[in-house]
Amino acid sequence: MSSRRVFTGHLLSTSLALSALVGLAPSAAFAQAKLKVAAIYTVPFEQQWVSRIHKALKAAEARGEIEYKASENVSNADYERVMREYATGGNQLIVGEAFAVEAAARKVAKDFPKTSFLLGSSGKPQAPNFSVFDNYIQEPAYLSGMIAGGMTKSNKIGMVGGFPIPEVNRLMHAFMAGAKETNPKVEFTITFINSWFDPPKAKEATFAMIDKGADVLYAERFGVSDAAKEKGKLAIGNVINTQDKYPDTVVASALWHMEPSIDRALKLVKEGKFTPEDYGPYSMMKHKGSELAPLGTFEKKVPADILAKVKAREADILAGKFTVKVDDSQPKSTAK
Repeated sequence: MSSRRVFTGHLLSTSLALSALVGLAPSAAFAQAKLKVAAIYTVPFEQQWVSRIHKALKAAEARGEIEYKASENVSNADYERVMREYATGGNQLIVGEAFAVEAAARKVAKDFPKTSFLLGSSGKPQAPNFSVFDNYIQEPAYLSGMIAGGMTKSNKIGMVGGFPIPEVNRLMHAFMAGAKETNPKVEFTITFINSWFDPPKAKEATFAMIDKGADVLYAERFGVSDAAKEKGKLAIGNVINTQDKYPDTVVASALWHMEPSIDRALKLVKEGKFTPEDYGPYSMMKHKGSELAPLGTFEKKVPADILAKVKAREADILAGKFTVKVDDSQPKSTAK
């Protein structure tokens, strides 16, 4: 028997002996290596934005990398308490959105310096353990706008958003700029429903836009595509692809992939190298954090010249030759 095999066997027997010593089966000993991760969401798991974070964490759980717990529909008033419970419970990484609970979330992070936090935020990272992320998907939003500009016949596009915060504003501005590139005559009607999840309210706002002549609708919120479908109009999706539910309505969507950000955070926590950082750029196309969804049922319905322009612009973005402007100011309606 070679000395190497003896050495390997010795190592194995030693590790088994150690496992037995602490009263663990070998598999249980290895299971302890899983990171404990918790997430706190103020809306349901199926809400577009949150669904992408949840999906990335569920994928890590399915790979056996993490133990994952999550709370949905947590009110702003209750957010700090839930955060503290998860931190006290030994979770090594806590993920969520801090937009309406910024001060409370940052206070909890300060109280638990050994826990890592990765939260959606318009603010800056905070030492030693508070990283921020954002859906920097303005690039595919621009491309989807180019398609919208080429699909409208009335030159009127309706846009329904949640709240006029930077995360929403920058996507709307990018979409509008893209639409203007392919159709300088296009006009926009913009409404914010002041809710992250109120499909009936979004639907109502969309009907009002259709009544004023809009034939393409930007569905930043759930409910818009339903209204477009009912009235035989077109919709452009955001964050997720819902074309399978609206095959004759949703032309294109700007997709957000949270996996690059989540996988980076998990790796750094595991290596003990997690530091306060802005994860926003990992949502950009070059990091595979976003993309224009396949056109699917609309592959043959989008004019060929528009498709050619979109493909060329996409190539320029990926090559670093074209930068989509980030404008976080509140967009205004331009329709007369």
